Amino acid sequence: MTVKKKRPIIIIDEEKCDGCGICVPSCAEGALQIIDGKARLVNEIYCDGLGACLGKCPRGAITIEERLAADFDEEAAKAQTARKAEAQEPEIKGCPSALISLFKSPQTPVELTEEDASQPALPNWPVQLALVPSTAKFLHQADVLLVADCVPFACTGFHRDMVKGRPVLVACPKLDDYNARLDKLTDIFSQSEVKSVSVIKMEVPCCSNLAHMARQAIQAAGKEIPVEELTVSIKGALLE
Repeated sequence: MTVKKKRPIIIIDEEKCDGCGICVPSCAEGALQIIDGKARLVNEIYCDGLGACLGKCPRGAITIEERLAADFDEEAAKAQTARKAEAQEPEIKGCPSALISLFKSPQTPVELTEEDASQPALPNWPVQLALVPSTAKFLHQADVLLVADCVPFACTGFHRDMVKGRPVLVACPKLDDYNARLDKLTDIFSQSEVKSVSVIKMEVPCCSNLAHMARQAIQAAGKEIPVEELTVSIKGALLE
């Protein structure tokens, strides 16, 4: 039976954590891991409570608290880091979206059909969320696409398969000013009779905040607008 005593140990605020992974390599004991898009404490015995990971979290999601926890086990922590090294886990030195990858080009180039070429590329302008007026006519009674700005580059069929005449709003939940974009979306939902929102995001954890932003804005606007989430892999495939 594991005996617990009151000692300093990290606490992770899941509401603040965006799963960027910056904290993981800062923990020399291997106590942290990204699981289901969030940083998690793998096991209390791996955490020494010294807080080397605190200053690495850009969202301030990690704190140290005095609470009942199992004692830090230095030998177990060393064994944990050894297992991770043997498994050759990729070292995350920043957001997974920043990991450098080179994909093999397809043997057959993607060609536009006559039907593709005859369709307008976009039904609206501007497309950047920061620039779209809250009362733009193209938003009225529309099924709006809220799109992470990497999606059109990753997905070759974006215009053909996803736009389909729907207004497009583009934002980046990591690099943009989150609160400013949230305020803009709230204004849009308050002032324009949007019918539905489809959020199209990349598979990287930090992109999940785009759907969270949409739902926050709908709630703040006091509306009931259905939200659909679609996820695109970094290789451009639409994930289930």
